[in-house]
Amino acid sequence: MRFQHTIALAVAIGLGFGVIATRGLAAQAKRTFYVVIEIDEITDADGYKAMTKIGPANIVEVKHADGRYLARTDNLTALDGATPKRFVMIAFDTNDKANGFYQNTKEMTAMRIKATKSRAFIVEGL
Repeated sequence: MRFQHTIALAVAIGLGFGVIATRGLAAQAKRTFYVVIEIDEITDADGYKAMTKIGPANIVEVKHADGRYLARTDNLTALDGATPKRFVMIAFDTNDKANGFYQNTKEMTAMRIKATKSRAFIVEGL
């Protein structure tokens, strides 16, 4: 009888540690990767208009890559320094998805580079 109690106690302790370890793993911070695009100056107004017309295709591409727009605006307020003319921030679960999105929007990127002074980069966050 004692042996059965010892086994039951060992199983209960093992399950308890398992639950604690599982919750600890689930509580760890998940990395998020952000594609950030800043447009400082529009150098070709017609090229910029053409670029904005294919913008809806980017929305589809973001959803296809499991991304989420966090900001996509030209309504910016400076706190210090100069603000860009337009700002876009898109969140992705992995760096591969963020890079994949950027690689799949080469046409838009080429148009943006030609019509604006801008930059795009990936930021790793928590």
